[in-house]
Amino acid sequence: MNKNNLPTILVTGAAGFIGFHLSRGLLERGYRVIGLDSMNEYYDVSLKESRLEILKPYPDFVFCKEDIQNLPGLKKIFQTHAIDRVCNLAAQAGVRYSLENPFSYQKSNLEGFLNLLEMAREYQVQNFVYASSSSVYGSNEKTPFSVEDRVDTPVSLYAATKKANELMAHAYHHLFGFPCTGLRFFTVYGPWGRPDMALFLFTDAILNNRPIDVYNYGRMRRDFTYIDDIVDGTIAAIEKTHAYEIFNLGNSNTTELMEFIRVIEDELGMEAKKNMMPLQPGDVPATSADIQKSKEMLEFSPKTSIREGIHNFLVWYREYYKI
Repeated sequence: MNKNNLPTILVTGAAGFIGFHLSRGLLERGYRVIGLDSMNEYYDVSLKESRLEILKPYPDFVFCKEDIQNLPGLKKIFQTHAIDRVCNLAAQAGVRYSLENPFSYQKSNLEGFLNLLEMAREYQVQNFVYASSSSVYGSNEKTPFSVEDRVDTPVSLYAATKKANELMAHAYHHLFGFPCTGLRFFTVYGPWGRPDMALFLFTDAILNNRPIDVYNYGRMRRDFTYIDDIVDGTIAAIEKTHAYEIFNLGNSNTTELMEFIRVIEDELGMEAKKNMMPLQPGDVPATSADIQKSKEMLEFSPKTSIREGIHNFLVWYREYYKI
C-alpha cells in the first residue's frame, strides 16, 4: 500500500506503449507503481527512454530494469517491494516478427509469463491481470469475436503464445486460487505508439515521401482501439477482482484499412503512395470485438473516434519528431 492506502501495482513492460500509458494513468489516480522493463531493442530504445522520462518524476513511481525471463531478478523485486497486484504487459510483440525470431516469443511470452505466475503464487498477489490479444481468434470467421468463441486455430506463433497465457493463468487460478484476468486487446493506437504498427509506419512513410505497404490489397478491417480507452478498461480490470475472466477490449467499430489511410492522408494533407500487397502470413483479414461482457463487468465504454485518435497521434508525432 502507498500513502493513499491504494495497492502497489507491478506493471511489466512499463516503458512500452501500453505500459507507459497505463503506468501514468495509475499514478494519476494515486497508485504506487513498480515499473519493470527490459528495454530490449525490438524497436527504438530512445522512444522507451523518452516515455520513462515522463514517469520518473512521479514520487510513487519506481523503475526496475529487469527482464521477466530472469527469475532471480524478478524474485528480488517481489522481495524488495510489497506488490499487491500485477499487470503483465511485457511480451515479445508483433505477429510478423514471430516468423523471423520464434524463440524470443518462447522466452518472453511463455517462460517469462510462467515466472510471473510463480511470483504471484509465492507472494500471494491480490489480482493478476495480463495482456492477451485479439490475435487468439485466429482464423475465426464469425464476427464480432466473442470471448465465448473457441480459439483453437491461431495463425501465428505470437497468437499461440497468447492463447497459452490464458491456459496457464487458468491452471494457476485453479491450483492456487489467486484471481486472474486476461485482456484481449484489439489493435491499440495513439500517441507514443509503437514504430512497427500501421499508424506509425504510414505516417513516417507519407511524411518522408515513401510508399506504404497496403496488405490484402486494402481489404482489411480492424477494430482500432484508442490508447486512453484501453487504459480505462485495464485499470477497471486491475481494480475489480474477478476469479478468472477474459475480456475483449476493443472499440467494437471496425474500420476499413483504406478508410484508416484516408483519415491519415486527410489529417496530414498529403496523399500516400501505395504498394498493394497480398495478405501476409500470420495476418487475418478482419478483427471485430464483441464488448458486451466488458461493458457489463468492467463498465468499459470506448469513447474515442478514429479521426480524433489519429489526430491526437499526429499532433504527438510532429511534436516528438519536431516536424
